[in-house]
Amino acid sequence: MTATDERELLARIPNRLLIDGSWVEASTGGTLDVLDPATGEVLASIADASPADGLRALDAAVAAQDAWAATAPRVRAEILRRTFDLLQEHRDDVALLMTLEMGKPFAEALGEVSSGGEFLRWFSEEAVRIGGRYGSNPEGTGQMVVSQRPVGPCYLITPWNFPLAMATRKIAPALAAGCTVVIKPAELTPLTTLLLATLFERAGLPAGVLNVITTSASAEVSAPIISDPRLRKLSFTGSTPVGRALITQAAENVLRTSMELGGNAPFVVFDDADLDKAVAGALAAKFRNTGQACTAANRFIVHSSVGGEFATRLAAAVTAMRIGRGTEEGVAVGPLINDKAVDKADELVQDAVSRGATVIAGGHRIDGPGSFYAPTVVTGVPLGSDILRDEIFGPVVSIVEFTEEAEAVRLANDTEYGLVSYVFTENLARGQRMIDRLDTGMMGLNVGVLSNAAAPFGGVKQSGIGREGGAEGIHEYLSTKYTLIPN
Repeated sequence: MTATDERELLARIPNRLLIDGSWVEASTGGTLDVLDPATGEVLASIADASPADGLRALDAAVAAQDAWAATAPRVRAEILRRTFDLLQEHRDDVALLMTLEMGKPFAEALGEVSSGGEFLRWFSEEAVRIGGRYGSNPEGTGQMVVSQRPVGPCYLITPWNFPLAMATRKIAPALAAGCTVVIKPAELTPLTTLLLATLFERAGLPAGVLNVITTSASAEVSAPIISDPRLRKLSFTGSTPVGRALITQAAENVLRTSMELGGNAPFVVFDDADLDKAVAGALAAKFRNTGQACTAANRFIVHSSVGGEFATRLAAAVTAMRIGRGTEEGVAVGPLINDKAVDKADELVQDAVSRGATVIAGGHRIDGPGSFYAPTVVTGVPLGSDILRDEIFGPVVSIVEFTEEAEAVRLANDTEYGLVSYVFTENLARGQRMIDRLDTGMMGLNVGVLSNAAAPFGGVKQSGIGREGGAEGIHEYLSTKYTLIPN
């Protein structure tokens, strides 16, 4: 990939807001800069929406709602499928754009095009399978009809770390269910959503069904949209503190919400684990996306009998990783999203070291340009360390040891979060016990990556509300209606 390729791609990305089928300037004329985290350079300047622009986008979604809800499911399905096909046709461009604005290695970005695209294909298939039921009531006095209806206009807020997949996993079920959408991508990585919107346009999506607003003032723009009684659904992926604030705002209108929030995933390695599998799983669960994922393994809980060997093998693999700009050949670890993320990773490592932990790989910043932190392995982390409590969101492994199964369960569940867990054991009965005893919405048993468009993604406790993907995902955008027809 050359600089010319990058410039040509960036020149094709819309730099305006998509409202009611038209690409328009922000009402204030303001712009925001999108930076390359690997260099710190400006990639593009795009429209910076105001609260008034957000309400214009909601106006368009409301106006288009009835017609879109009345559109035949097969027509909605075909638009989603055409968008999927266009995404595959332009997979290299979309992957390169994600690498530029987010920093992930190009090979990983290609993987996101595949996984993110699957939400389009999956929900194109689910659009024609929205069902209900019909039957006699128990008293025999009438017939019960239970049907599903689209909830109505939706406001979708996506994070910066998976710019394509986070958009498709929300947009696709909403459109499949017959809902119109206003989407606000993250300020740090909005370009991929703008490019995705052009593919929906080419696929024949009617004006006003999908509206895109980019802004540097998320809270100010979101507040009037969420408080508007015409909005019927809010879906957010991001931090738990922001999620709590949005739930509070949504409560005023008893708004339907889906919240995919923070994680603090335990990665449990038992004494009977296949260490080859465990190390490979650890690399996938921790270093995918440079550790910037809510599903990233955060706390490595390893049996004392294999702790030393596991740490040594993992440190060797981590030290061999090539670090650099994601467009470079062979790069396995890209930059963190910004300098603030580097500061956080380093503070967590230094806190653990100050309490007695040992760094056996990495553990330091990498001089710029760009926001880089060395892939790191820290062993002997004392309980109570910040690194075991806070979501790291960086390429840092923190290892604690245990001796008994009950202790592993206690350590794994000792968190306010409950998104995902990973367990490595060759004992099937123990694996089943972990499924039952770990307080997470998802679990990987002897695997380090488990997300799939056909499976329900989501957590328990303060990791969120609702599910994305699977048969469950479309129901987040449907409301149930019961009708009684007397005999």
